Amino acid sequence: MNDPQDPYDPYAAQQQLIGYDPYGRPVYGQAAARPEPPAPPPYGLPHEQYPQYEQYPQYPQYPQYEQPYPPPQQYDAHPQQQEYPQAPASGYDTQQAQQWIPQQTAPQQPPAPAPAPAPPAQVPEPRRAAPAGPPSESPDGPGAGRDYRTEQFAFLDRPDEDSEDVIDWLAFTESRTERREEARRRGRNRGVALVVVLALFTVGGLGYLWYAGKLPFLDGPGQQQGAAAATGAQKRDMIVVHLHNTKRGGSSTALLVDNVTTARGATVLIPNTLGVPKQDGTGTSLGKSVEEGGLGTRESLDTVLGTRIGGTWRLDTPFLERLVELIGGIEVDTDAAVPADEQARTPAVAQGPRQSLTGAMAVAYATHRGQGEPEARQLERTGRVLYAVLRKVPGDPKAAATTVESMGQILDPGLDAQNLGGLLSRIGEHAKAAAYRTEVLAVKPDGSLTDEANRKVVKEILGGSFTAAQPGAVPRVGLKDATGSEKAQVAAKAALLNGGYGFVDGGKADGTAATTRITYQDDAQRDRAIDVAKTLGLPETAVKKAENAVNADVVVLLGKDYNPS
Repeated sequence: MNDPQDPYDPYAAQQQLIGYDPYGRPVYGQAAARPEPPAPPPYGLPHEQYPQYEQYPQYPQYPQYEQPYPPPQQYDAHPQQQEYPQAPASGYDTQQAQQWIPQQTAPQQPPAPAPAPAPPAQVPEPRRAAPAGPPSESPDGPGAGRDYRTEQFAFLDRPDEDSEDVIDWLAFTESRTERREEARRRGRNRGVALVVVLALFTVGGLGYLWYAGKLPFLDGPGQQQGAAAATGAQKRDMIVVHLHNTKRGGSSTALLVDNVTTARGATVLIPNTLGVPKQDGTGTSLGKSVEEGGLGTRESLDTVLGTRIGGTWRLDTPFLERLVELIGGIEVDTDAAVPADEQARTPAVAQGPRQSLTGAMAVAYATHRGQGEPEARQLERTGRVLYAVLRKVPGDPKAAATTVESMGQILDPGLDAQNLGGLLSRIGEHAKAAAYRTEVLAVKPDGSLTDEANRKVVKEILGGSFTAAQPGAVPRVGLKDATGSEKAQVAAKAALLNGGYGFVDGGKADGTAATTRITYQDDAQRDRAIDVAKTLGLPETAVKKAENAVNADVVVLLGKDYNPS
């Protein structure tokens, strides 16, 4: 085949694109013969007499479409020369005319159509392509209708800027909708998680309250265990502290208690007026016993309180000052302002909550007793200082022992720095956790304990009872006078001391009693109670099992029927 675009083919000019077949392939054919141009008019004619040449026919311009494949090229091995007719005679000299030989030139391609204007932003809905086949004609006749071919809608598949903008907008709208759905889903998940957390928190709180027994009409296992621990045997570690004022004299005594069973701590402040027995059986006050050197004071307290004290810590005021400085000072809620004393070289202490005290200020506040104040007020101040010191003691037993050794104090042989540091660290942890209490032991004017002190402090905090006395100790017998006669009380006391019993002074009863009564709490003490009755010359019928009014193994309530022999 001959290529219509070949510039060397003489018949290429006659090959023209006349259309496309049903499959979109180009169709070429012979172009219509052009009419021969007329001969030029002779010279000298007016302009109006020149012949009018016929215009060449205008062929339809077909749109240029992208072809899947380039058109095939046709070649002719034997090109034929086209003959042109001679022009008619004119007014010029024909002898000088030379024979005109047409030159072969490459066919001129029709100019490319102008680009179509950009379609609107909205993408038109494509029509369904007509099935392949011969072109259909309108029923009105040939040429009345238009023939639509599939290839004419190829522009719909062409991506342009507007279509890309539409696609981007659709993608943005879709992503925005997805983000909203994702936000709603996350919100629902967070709501469900919050509800679950609140439910677990509520259940856990109710469970804790039930376990602790804080719900009304419900006793939890924790409360039952606490009650069992309170009624049963508890392990307690305690020491006695004697704070000596080296500048003004006097002393203050306190018990530091670590309840291992209940994991609680306490400080019990003991007035100096408490009556304690001496080693020879006679009685004295706690203050005098400490001033005399404190020999046997710990054993005397065990006898009166029914406790088992592990050691004695003599803390002089210079060492207390040193200890407060070592732990970096303390904070105390002071209940009174302490004026400065130039003679004693004590600084002033302000009144108010969370007062920062140095070592010297702590000593001044702990030993301050205002004019006319009872001893209990001064003991309360000592207890506040001890509580603040315990809160600052290191929780590590080794670090606490190092702090005690840094004080440079010579301790009691039975209480070295390791034991003292370990006990202070454990009690300090209770103080930091607010599992701590401070109580003042109530003492009557005659030196005996009150019933409230026996019930609240001695039994609940100290765990004092007849079973808590040290092993091998003599039986403790408490004597409470209800005769109103001092002579009978002295005689009964002498009889008990001569019998080898430990004497516990119960003081005087609130009223008088007609008969003498001997009581015991434990059945194991019944035989001892009978022996005490025989020692006092009383019948066995005077012995009964009841709650003891005095913290002792056996208690004697001396009545008017007692007749000393």
